[in-house]
Amino acid sequence: MSYGVAAALQGAVYQALCDDAALAALVGSAIHDAAPSGTPTGTWVSLGPEEARDASDKSGGAALHDFIVSVISDAAGFAGAKEAAAAVSDVLVDAPLVLTRGRLVGLWFLRARAARAAQGTLRRIDLTFRARVET
Repeated sequence: MSYGVAAALQGAVYQALCDDAALAALVGSAIHDAAPSGTPTGTWVSLGPEEARDASDKSGGAALHDFIVSVISDAAGFAGAKEAAAAVSDVLVDAPLVLTRGRLVGLWFLRARAARAAQGTLRRIDLTFRARVET
C-alpha cells in the first residue's frame, strides 16, 4: 500500500467539483480545497478529512480512501445546503476521474450527516465518499 495517490485523488475531486456547472449554479466558485479565511457567506463546499487504508491484493498495490466533502450554508434552513450536497454527490458518484498518479477504480457514496453548526447559525452537511485507487 502507498499513500502516494492521495494528492492526485484530492486534486481530481477538487477539479471535478470546480468544473461542474450545476454545482457552480448553486455555490459559484465557493469550492475550497483549504479552509477559507474567516467565515464565508452563502453556501460553500469544502474538502475535508480523509482516511486511507491498504487494499492491496495479489494483483497489485491499492488503497481505499474515505474522504469527506462538506457543504456549509448560512441560510435559515437546510434546503439550499441539501440541493448543493446532492449536486456534489451527482458529480462524484461513479465519476470517471483521471488521476495524475495511479488509477481510480471506483468512487462511491457512503453516508451523509446534516447538522446545525456554529451555535445554530450555520447548516453543515458532511458527505463521506469511498474511492478505491491502484498505484
